Amino acid sequence: MYQENIVLCGASAYEQKYYFNKDFDSLPEHVKQELQIMCVLFTEEIGGVLTVEYDEKGNLQFRTEALEADARYDDIGGALKIKQLRREKQELLESLEMYYRVFFLGETPEETDMEDKE
Repeated sequence: MYQENIVLCGASAYEQKYYFNKDFDSLPEHVKQELQIMCVLFTEEIGGVLTVEYDEKGNLQFRTEALEADARYDDIGGALKIKQLRREKQELLESLEMYYRVFFLGETPEETDMEDKE
């Protein structure tokens, strides 16, 4: 259906802005708020730009980037923070992946469960 990754949300330490893809407006408000807090706190602590994206299979990917001249950006800290977020927000992230696979990729929940077990 989609050729490239689809951005769910992101934040920029440079512009001090948060972005949420309006295609996902049907998500509950508390989920949107949790995503915003997660992204903004990441960029406040690590710097740079963080985007949370769906790949072509519906898996969530965390992407970070920084300006070349950004001495504040912590590349190693960013990787560690992403691992921490994946661990602490595992249930939320799995639910978001299921949501995307069902409502955007047209899979049934049973198909998604089978893929997760493989």
